[in-house]
Amino acid sequence: MERAPIPWGLDGEVALVSGASAGLGARFTRVLADAGAHVVATARRHAELRALCETYDGRVEAVAGDLTDPDHRRSLVARIDARFGRLDILVNNAGRCDDGPLEDQTLDELTAVIDLNLVATLDLCRLAAPLLFRSGRASVINVASMYGLVGSLGPMAAYNASKGAIVSLTRHLAAQWGRRSVRVNALAPGYFPTEMTGELADPGFRRSIETRTLLGRVPAISELDGPLLFLASSASSYVTGHILTVDGGWTAV
Repeated sequence: MERAPIPWGLDGEVALVSGASAGLGARFTRVLADAGAHVVATARRHAELRALCETYDGRVEAVAGDLTDPDHRRSLVARIDARFGRLDILVNNAGRCDDGPLEDQTLDELTAVIDLNLVATLDLCRLAAPLLFRSGRASVINVASMYGLVGSLGPMAAYNASKGAIVSLTRHLAAQWGRRSVRVNALAPGYFPTEMTGELADPGFRRSIETRTLLGRVPAISELDGPLLFLASSASSYVTGHILTVDGGWTAV
């Protein structure tokens, strides 16, 4: 019997990844490009984006800009429309974290987190909707967090609130867009080695993860590759409104 192919490939797909200059966004860009997609990568740091593009022979296109700027969001979607006329994969990854107890933070500090983590994601989905509808098979992947599902002892009120909102937005858009052949899911990672987590270099921090997670270890960033490809590809063609938690079992108990 002939074996059925595993539907992980993204040949010919058009993808947009936000927050793509470093961390998870840079990794997601590489994974999608390696799977065959043409990736439009956006972030504020142009030099890092350019270096990313140079390794992919035209399959990764850099569009530098601040995602909290409405003009950048509009021009980004207009550029994709003019060049491709559709969008098959949207990865809403751009985000930032706040620090300190809520009572010690300023309104500007809180607003900065909400504007990037939530408002920019909402508006990018709104602007990209016509391109996603034209795809006929589009996948939206919102990057939430395990802290969108459970509380944390750390002082990240705006971050946690924004990620909880992303979880709710994911389910809402899945309900709204399912009949338009657009699947909307979310990745909810635990602690992964990125700039935002200090690359998990602090020994005490690493020990706390090893103690708290059911798998008893710190993850490698590559352990998000499979979950991302699953949600981006036709391997998850009957999956929408799902929050895929990748946290080593942190939220299971």
